[in-house]
Amino acid sequence: MPGLLSSPVCLTVIWFLSWSLRPSRAQIWTDEVSDVQFGRLDSNVTLACGKSQIRIPVVWRHNHSSVLPWHQVTSDGKLALFRVDQSAQGNYSCYDDSGLLLHSVRLRLGHPPGLLSISCQVPNHTHVRCSWRDSVKTFLPANYNASFRAKGKEWKPCIVDLTNRHCDVQDPRFWHTIHTLAVTETNALGSQTTYVHIRLNELLKPDPPQSVSVHEVEGSPTYLKVSWSIPSSWPDGQSFPLMFQIRYRPLGSSHWSEISTTKDEVEIFDALAGHPHQLQVRAHDDVALDSQWSDWSPLSLFTPLQTSTVPDSSEYPDYFDLFSSQPETLTPKTHGVVQGDEGNMGLVILLVLFSVFILTTVLSLIFVVWMRQRRYERATKQELASMVKMRSMPI
Repeated sequence: MPGLLSSPVCLTVIWFLSWSLRPSRAQIWTDEVSDVQFGRLDSNVTLACGKSQIRIPVVWRHNHSSVLPWHQVTSDGKLALFRVDQSAQGNYSCYDDSGLLLHSVRLRLGHPPGLLSISCQVPNHTHVRCSWRDSVKTFLPANYNASFRAKGKEWKPCIVDLTNRHCDVQDPRFWHTIHTLAVTETNALGSQTTYVHIRLNELLKPDPPQSVSVHEVEGSPTYLKVSWSIPSSWPDGQSFPLMFQIRYRPLGSSHWSEISTTKDEVEIFDALAGHPHQLQVRAHDDVALDSQWSDWSPLSLFTPLQTSTVPDSSEYPDYFDLFSSQPETLTPKTHGVVQGDEGNMGLVILLVLFSVFILTTVLSLIFVVWMRQRRYERATKQELASMVKMRSMPI
């Protein structure tokens, strides 16, 4: 048996099989990435062909292709990439001159974190939610850590929702004026912490009221009762009272009528019967006056019923007489109308004569007063003239 293995024919077969299987072995290993390396975009990145110093010539491939970005292979087998961009990402593999895979690495490119843009919502006295968005697009996965504290107090965790990029604080110290939130973003290229100072009482903004309904009062088409419930996110309407504002208008009008109340219902007295109306309700903390109004509730559309009333025949006798089937005698009625007209004419004549008498009397009095005034002025002028002559006479 040892003689068979050492025969020239057997050795030739073994060498041929090993030579033919070597490329397929290298091809299989190329798909296996043994390491991940991160680099910064628009900078130079160096990839090593394994951890040991290799002094033999190597060949690099990018995603199974011999076409590489702008690069240089150093004497120790390292691949230097210059001014890399997004197209330089992918799997890199290095081989010896016989095609044997030596090492493979995956390259991911991006930026280190920058400052975050943070905004906070305070839907009630027991819950704060702060969300953020990147000011720098890093192109890399990141982790977030958030903490929250009142001024001068210890830090407490803000529970992070990584998927939606927000964190929640339960039962904050609402009586403190200023609070601080710190959010740290970390990726493979570094970390950055963003601080923001907030005033909870100014950010307090309830959710809109719910279950808004309009009830009509039978027999009173302009009289309506509007009711609603406090937001489900509001903890307690007794401990934390709310005030409400209701606005309504006829459909198509640009003017809103408004009513304010601290109850959960209100009465409207001036709706237009038979005309569609729009109505909305919003809420505000009744104690923290520097807080914000909630958004308006969704538009509610309602139409007060149009009442149909039958006129009373006693109020409109002539109207109903037109449809009366009973015969009527015109002579007495006509005679009565004539007599009534003659009496009215006499009264009018008396009133005219009396008016003429009053007018004549007033004019006579005015004329008499005017004549007396003229005589008085004339006598006064004569007296003044006599006094002047007497003063001018020599003594």
